[in-house]
Amino acid sequence: MSSPQVITPADKLAEAKKQLNFPRIVAICGSTRFMAEMAAADVRETKAGRIVVKPGCDLKSPHEFWSDPVEAEALKTQLDELHRSKILLADEVLVVGDYLGDSTKSEVAYARSLGRPVRFTHPEVDPDA
Repeated sequence: MSSPQVITPADKLAEAKKQLNFPRIVAICGSTRFMAEMAAADVRETKAGRIVVKPGCDLKSPHEFWSDPVEAEALKTQLDELHRSKILLADEVLVVGDYLGDSTKSEVAYARSLGRPVRFTHPEVDPDA
């Protein structure tokens, strides 16, 4: 007798996206120093018919929401978790920029652990290349 197949929430999400005929979803990752490049990549990916999710806050630029260092650190933790959710939602990841910091390397490893294809605007920075 065979075991029943376990259907995970991720499987349910993938099936729902398929049934809804969703376009591919691309999560853009990279250092926030490349926010302008991320915006340009967003335009290219959107023009290609893909749904784009990317970082929405640049904590390196001044803003009242993260002017307090304690609040900024808490917000960074929250935003890192939010970005992992974007990667989980995505069908693939696009890494922007010619530099990968620890956060971006962690995001690439997470995406690959989920089986997401990862593209790079600068393939030479791929930690697994």
